[in-house]
Amino acid sequence: MNENNTRVWLVGAGPGDPGLLTLRAREVIENAEVVVYDRLVGAGVLALMPENAIKIDVGKNSGTHPVPQREIENILIEYARKNLRVVRLKGGDPFVFGRGGEEAEALVNADIDFEIVPGVTSGIAAPAYAGIPVTHRNLASSLHFITAHAKTGELPDINFDALAKLKNSTLLFYMGVETAGLVCEQLIKSGMSKDTPTAVIERGTTSKQREFISSLNNLPSEIIANNIKSPAMILVGEVAGLSENLNWRSKLKLSGVKIAVTRPQKRAGKLSRMLRDLGAEVLELPCIETEILHDVQLPEFSNYNWLAFTSVTGVEALFNLLAESSRDIRELGSIKIAAIGKATADALRDRGLRVDYMPEIYDGENLAQGLAKIMTQAEKLLMLRAKSGSRELNEILDLNNINYEELAVYETKYLKCSVPDDLDMAVFTSASTVKAFIESCGDGFKLDNIKAICIGKQTAREAANAGFTKIYTAARADLNALVQAACEAR
Repeated sequence: MNENNTRVWLVGAGPGDPGLLTLRAREVIENAEVVVYDRLVGAGVLALMPENAIKIDVGKNSGTHPVPQREIENILIEYARKNLRVVRLKGGDPFVFGRGGEEAEALVNADIDFEIVPGVTSGIAAPAYAGIPVTHRNLASSLHFITAHAKTGELPDINFDALAKLKNSTLLFYMGVETAGLVCEQLIKSGMSKDTPTAVIERGTTSKQREFISSLNNLPSEIIANNIKSPAMILVGEVAGLSENLNWRSKLKLSGVKIAVTRPQKRAGKLSRMLRDLGAEVLELPCIETEILHDVQLPEFSNYNWLAFTSVTGVEALFNLLAESSRDIRELGSIKIAAIGKATADALRDRGLRVDYMPEIYDGENLAQGLAKIMTQAEKLLMLRAKSGSRELNEILDLNNINYEELAVYETKYLKCSVPDDLDMAVFTSASTVKAFIESCGDGFKLDNIKAICIGKQTAREAANAGFTKIYTAARADLNALVQAACEAR
């Protein structure tokens, strides 16, 4: 190895569920300049790739290798020699039937430093998501990983006699759908009972996971009858019989649902966790980002009686601008403060400011109507909000002859995201997230099967204008109600 910094990271992306990505893997992906990725990498993981990174798809299907292995290795070497941070992103773990060893050898021969970032392998994760422990004190004291796919696409040279003689064991066959008939036939021929419990798990840990419990003798016909396709894992062993009682995931309210969370990346975490806790496969698609307008000149607050915030970002922007101009909150004096909702009120409270008014329904329309009722004609309002924000709030204030000014302290920018075509739901926390999502979808994208979960009426109206036909609106404009709306849409 030379003395240069690491240039290539061989990263395990896990089995599909982005929640199973390791912290180290996420850190490396988010700092990549080049990402070379496989077909089995989950969409939620791919969504973490930096917008400006060079993205190279080298995915393989069974029997189809559009980019040969040697060429993949040459790609890694080529970009590493350009002094770029190269991430080789592989499904599962790079050293478990992922050809990571071959790529590491190629990097050693090219004198390029690299790091291995292990991932959760599907052989353990997929059974776990089907309620099957691969080891069990009473049933399985050893575990065996076996590839059922050779370079030629035929059954590899496997010592079935040895496997059949194993007692209290679990056999895990990777890439075994096409050769399942031969695998089962050879195990039975070598002496394993035809009644041995088996399982096949398709697209493990994703919202599209399917599992079928059978016997060694009947598994091949089970695969054909249910049209099981790769990627799928075949498990042979007594532990397969535990799935019926231990299948925890199937009991969760949002199991089998793939949901896109479209809010800004730094705000997506809590909502994503809440949805994952209910079994959803969550894909974070931060379609928007907010940027503080640093050239804004804050006014003399003593000229106003009320200060209104339409978002948490407005609160953050105010305090950033105060600090940048060497001013502080003492200038606010006795000004009254209005917040559009609880999250905004909490952000103010965390900074030592008490909210004087917050509407019962958390949206701009109700904020404006509430202020119109409690403000006197002699009072003046300053609204800190987004550039190009909704005009609905202004219209209500104008209609009620409220004396107000607005100051744009941040702007919302749309980000281009890769939207998969198998989404079940998309969660929208503002009208701007709807607009940005649609822009990312592009022409010809079909919304018919995607349920829009909206935080309020204004967002729901935007979803309807965008072409969504299945729209569910949260009873309140908060995350708990939004998650409940998703459950009702299920």
